[in-house]
Amino acid sequence: MTSIPTDTSRPAGILRLANSFCDAKALLTAVELDLFTVLHAGPASEEEIRRRLGLHGRGLSDWLDLLVELNLLERDGARYRNGAGADRHLVRGADSYIGGFIERSNRNLYPAWGRLSEALRSGKQQSGSDFEAVVDNPKVLAQFINSMDALTGVLGPQLIEAYDGWSGYQSVLDVGGCRGGLVSQVVRAYPHLSGAVFDLPQMSPFFEEKVAEQGLAGKVTFHGGSFFTDPLPSADIVMLGHVLHDWDLRQRKFLVEQAYRSVNPGGVLLVYDRMLDRESSRVENLVISLDMLLVTDGGSEYTVAELRGHAEGAGFTSVEDRPLGDDDTLVVARKAR
Repeated sequence: MTSIPTDTSRPAGILRLANSFCDAKALLTAVELDLFTVLHAGPASEEEIRRRLGLHGRGLSDWLDLLVELNLLERDGARYRNGAGADRHLVRGADSYIGGFIERSNRNLYPAWGRLSEALRSGKQQSGSDFEAVVDNPKVLAQFINSMDALTGVLGPQLIEAYDGWSGYQSVLDVGGCRGGLVSQVVRAYPHLSGAVFDLPQMSPFFEEKVAEQGLAGKVTFHGGSFFTDPLPSADIVMLGHVLHDWDLRQRKFLVEQAYRSVNPGGVLLVYDRMLDRESSRVENLVISLDMLLVTDGGSEYTVAELRGHAEGAGFTSVEDRPLGDDDTLVVARKAR
């Protein structure tokens, strides 16, 4: 996704950029209130929307019309309906629903960005809780998992297409693979593969639920532990997706070394993240890197060159990179036989 630069040579452009958070909050609120799910049933008038969402009414027409201008809604006379993209991706319960990540943005990222100046002064995260606190709270953990499901639902098909070596191996391990959303997609696309997830033990009930939904019981297994203190299971293909950016440079190096030990001889490590090398994604990925400042203790996005250094230092014999989806980069590191 390439950003269209705002004309900051003029006061109006600077002010528009300064107020662009308003557009974002209009969308975040629409997902929070489930507007798009309500309108999936069919067009509705302003009064019908007011009643269904339990709203006061003041400001409602302006909010709806702003969503029209943002191409999220369409208006036909006095009635509103979902735009094509919103109807495809923002209706709760749909397979293509990405609202889980937007809900997390509304709850966590939006407030944290209001404290960016403090984060830059102190170097400390501003989310108010570390990941251990998240995984120990079942309600908050479920919210986090929903946001990860939204991401893997989009990235899964792109990863399956971007990497062409699945058929040459027998096993795949997703390190930090949450409830198995991504590895389940891989195993369904390549049924000869056996799949596994390594993540914190608190993920196990959510994993079992996902595997049962996908009809993959016995085909995909869960291994609980911490990748900083416990050895990883072995596999031909080991994946680290949106994991390394949660940690600082020293920890990223350690995790790549852990992954090297996990990859079977002749196997591969697949790493994908919002790396900072893609010119077309420069703005988007710098924003995500600042997200890491705001919600982790040491994380950030990083360059392909940094990852290449970690991979070659660990012992991988070749390292290749390629674009993945709109904004990610996929790095393929191969281990000698």
